[in-house]
Amino acid sequence: MEEEIASTGNVPEVFRLWKPIEFTSAWAQCDTSVLDDISDSWFIQRQKLQDNSLEYKEFLERLKREHAIETGIVERMYDLSTGITEAFINEGFRSSLLSHNDTNIEPQTLMQHLNDHLEAVNWIFDIVKDNRPFSVSMVKQLHQLVTRHQETAEGRDAKGTKLKIPLLKGEFKKWENNPIRPDGVKVLYCPPEHVASEMDNLINTYNRLSEESIHPLILAAWVHHAFTTIHPFQDGNGRVVRLLASLIFVKAGFFPLTVLREEAKVKYIEALERADEGSPQPFVTYLGEVQKRNIQKALNVQEVSSSSSFEAVQEALIQKIRAQREAVLAAKADALVVGRRKIFSICDTYLQEVEQNLKKKYGKDVGVYLKKCSFDDTRIHDATKRAFQDFYYAQIIGYAQKHSYYFNRNLPKAWFILGFDFSEEKKYHVGITIHHFGYEDGALAIGAFLEHKGKNEEDTPNTVIPLAIPPHVVSAYTNGEGKEANIRRYLEDTLTAVLAQIASEI
Repeated sequence: MEEEIASTGNVPEVFRLWKPIEFTSAWAQCDTSVLDDISDSWFIQRQKLQDNSLEYKEFLERLKREHAIETGIVERMYDLSTGITEAFINEGFRSSLLSHNDTNIEPQTLMQHLNDHLEAVNWIFDIVKDNRPFSVSMVKQLHQLVTRHQETAEGRDAKGTKLKIPLLKGEFKKWENNPIRPDGVKVLYCPPEHVASEMDNLINTYNRLSEESIHPLILAAWVHHAFTTIHPFQDGNGRVVRLLASLIFVKAGFFPLTVLREEAKVKYIEALERADEGSPQPFVTYLGEVQKRNIQKALNVQEVSSSSSFEAVQEALIQKIRAQREAVLAAKADALVVGRRKIFSICDTYLQEVEQNLKKKYGKDVGVYLKKCSFDDTRIHDATKRAFQDFYYAQIIGYAQKHSYYFNRNLPKAWFILGFDFSEEKKYHVGITIHHFGYEDGALAIGAFLEHKGKNEEDTPNTVIPLAIPPHVVSAYTNGEGKEANIRRYLEDTLTAVLAQIASEI
């Protein structure tokens, strides 16, 4: 279980993690742009999906099942193979799907844990729907749900010896639960005698911050961290705290917080430890990245399912046609045009800076040049009589397929080509594209591909590589301060990776 840590057998060093919790300026000043960059488009699409989409309802059910599965794996309650994980997420928790070596515990016990987790995350959605207040009693009820089929927890006696004790379900701890980390350091959580007052403090601080409209990303991260330092239950704290963070996110229109097994140590724990040291930004950013990952999946959920009846599809189409006549969409279209131009301008400014810097650095040794096509460009390419904007569709389609999202070809796109001519035989084009992502018109993806060019400019490319770097997805409607910095950072990381690949080939 989650309190079980390797012991060295020596007298441990001590790290006092807990101190009376407070919301400091370090938390208040955290950058939330990783989520803000895309949230506007998500909230627009969310309304459409909630109103019409059966596929969205099933998408939410899959997310809930994923949360239940990954929670138990991260807490080392069980292991599951990748294959059965995918089957459970897509088809539901059925023991008949299990094969030999899919898990390391008895199937009956596994199903009990999974269903306990799933019932708890479903209850989170019910709490939000019923607008129940955040309270100590609600936290205790969550603990009862997730530990329903767990009878014991690990404790330590006065000498530090491990022992199994009955798990108090829905009650705060009676024994110290200070683990010893693999490096031999003993972590001190809140002593049992202070837990009740600290949990009251946490609830009161949460309510005050909610009234002050603290960003839900910061609020969820702070509650998660504060609760973790208290560690109020004998066992089950990790399960409960991610449900509490999920509650805050779902209430704000986002998704449950699911920490994937492959992220638990390299991202989640490391970021949480940085918050322990007084630097909460990495933890806030990580939780934002988890939300953004699910938003990008949701933006690719169809409003109208292809499995719907013919009559239902016709009705949905009629409703959309009617909606397009509304004046509100005209205003939205204007905002979209302005937003697209802003994103193009940010990319254009940065890539012009890169072009000039590379020309100075390489001089006459390498031919460096920048070509571009904006969302508004209507030039005709003489050789093909096709609109300038129509170029690079195949490359964008390949990139979208590689990263498993829907590219809307009916809406305008823009592109940049950063060219490198090393010799007649060694020419490369780095393509940076800005195109529509998913089914919400305001969501845009910035992506990249690499072309190996022939001797002449009009030659068919020898090779086109849609890069493994995931797209940077941003809402055209967002004007937050971090938007430009995030786009420039993405372009810098992309060009760094591309140039490294070119350098390894020439």
